[in-house]
Amino acid sequence: MTRSLFLATALALAPLAAAAQEAITFTYPGSFDDASFAVENAIINRGLVIDFTSHVGDMLNRTGEDVGAEEDLFDNAEIFLFCSAAVSRRVMEADPMNIVHCPYGIFITEMEGEVLIGHRDYPDGPMQEVEALLDAIILEATSE
Repeated sequence: MTRSLFLATALALAPLAAAAQEAITFTYPGSFDDASFAVENAIINRGLVIDFTSHVGDMLNRTGEDVGAEEDLFDNAEIFLFCSAAVSRRVMEADPMNIVHCPYGIFITEMEGEVLIGHRDYPDGPMQEVEALLDAIILEATSE
């Protein structure tokens, strides 16, 4: 009974979870490498430290054949993961469960010659401060 209730609740909330994961994207007028360099600099210019760079495009291309893929998803794709101590403290003081959103990520993709920079769409409320930070970083990177 409990398992059925859990499953029913999860299925009912699934559309909400999918909607919360939408991306906010910006077109970059240059190359993937230039976009990556610009984003990295814009993060560092704010005194933030990049904790990890995920080369997700390379991983997907490398493992595609192993999982039965017939085509590459991206020409290039990576994600910069980082945090801001000041912003993170504020959003987690408002709700400690905002920890689920940390670290923050900015992705860069290239598909068929189009380069996009973006981030996930965060929930309304305190997390809008994080979204504003990510937008500002991307706008700096796209204006170079």
